[in-house]
Amino acid sequence: MAEKEKQDKKEKQDKKKPENLAKAEKKIQQQESSEFLIRILGYDIPSSKNILTGLTRIKGVSWAISNMLCVKLNIQKNKKISELTKADIQKIETFFKNSEFADFLKNRRTDIETGETKHYFGSNLDIKREFDIKRLKEIKSYRGLRHALKLPVRGQRTRSHFRSKGVAMGVKRKVK
Repeated sequence: MAEKEKQDKKEKQDKKKPENLAKAEKKIQQQESSEFLIRILGYDIPSSKNILTGLTRIKGVSWAISNMLCVKLNIQKNKKISELTKADIQKIETFFKNSEFADFLKNRRTDIETGETKHYFGSNLDIKREFDIKRLKEIKSYRGLRHALKLPVRGQRTRSHFRSKGVAMGVKRKVK
């Protein structure tokens, strides 16, 4: 009797193994599908993110612009990035390159050099910002001087913060 019970248990376990393997394979496939990245405008976006939140990973894309893109291109906001087709990604990139949205959403209104209103993404946005700070320093404006001294530019208090790092203020050391 004991031998028959052991054999029955082994047979049941052997029957369960394919089911367990199938479940394990499904989990592995889900993990692999959630781990890959999709590249839009030179930024890697995790495929597990929704389109609305995933697009905000791109530097220069705010929540408002991401929302507007979903509305104009008729893309569901809660759709996963992994569900996008190559044609959808191409539409998104052309939409951003053409800057087909309202001026109040753009990050470069009435540019000092050209006078145009544009929207920049990624490294172009960083370069423009660096040139702006450099220009402020050259003309020696108040903001430029604050940038040069590495002090807060927008009116924050300096009594308790922004001291130079590693230096104790108001403490005299003993002379040896």
